[in-house]
Amino acid sequence: MILTHVVACSENRVIGNKGDIPPWNLAEDMKFFKDTTKGHIMIMGRKTFDSFNGRALPNRYHIVITRNPSEHSFNAPETSPVVFVASLEEAVAHAKPLTAKWGDEVFIIGGGEIYKQSLEKNLTDKIYLTLVHREFHGDTHYPEIDEKVFKLVARRDVETPIPFSFLTYIRS
Repeated sequence: MILTHVVACSENRVIGNKGDIPPWNLAEDMKFFKDTTKGHIMIMGRKTFDSFNGRALPNRYHIVITRNPSEHSFNAPETSPVVFVASLEEAVAHAKPLTAKWGDEVFIIGGGEIYKQSLEKNLTDKIYLTLVHREFHGDTHYPEIDEKVFKLVARRDVETPIPFSFLTYIRS
C-alpha cells in the first residue's frame, strides 16, 4: 500500500480557513484531484468530509477519522462507501484489505492534523502538492516537507489563472 498526500497550499502553507477550503479556485488542480483519487480510497478528517456539503465524492471509498466514530453514520451509495474510524492507524488498517478492489495507492486528503500525523509517524510515501505562488490568510496549514526525507521528482509550472506548480515528492 502506498500512502499519498494530495494537497494544495499557498506559499505560506495555508490549506484552509475556518473549516472552509482556501480562497483560490483552480480548475486544473480540481481536475487533477478528481482524476487522481477516482476509484481509490481516501482518508480524511471529519472537517474535511464535512466540507463536501453532505455528499460523498463519487466512485471513491471514504475513511473519515473522528473522535467519536459511533456517533456518525452516512447513507452513501455502494459506489462511494463512507466509514468512520477513531484514528489514523485505524484508517490505515481499514484500508489495507481494500486495496485489491480500490487500488494500492491510498490518498490522504486532509485536513492539516491528518497530514501532520501521517508525516510524523512516517506513514507517508508520496506527496502530490499543488503549490499556489501567493500567500493567503488561513488557520489551517500544511506541514513543511522535510527534504531530507522526501525528494522532489516532478514539477510542472502553470501561470494562469494565478501562478502555481504541481510538485511530486517521494520518500527517499
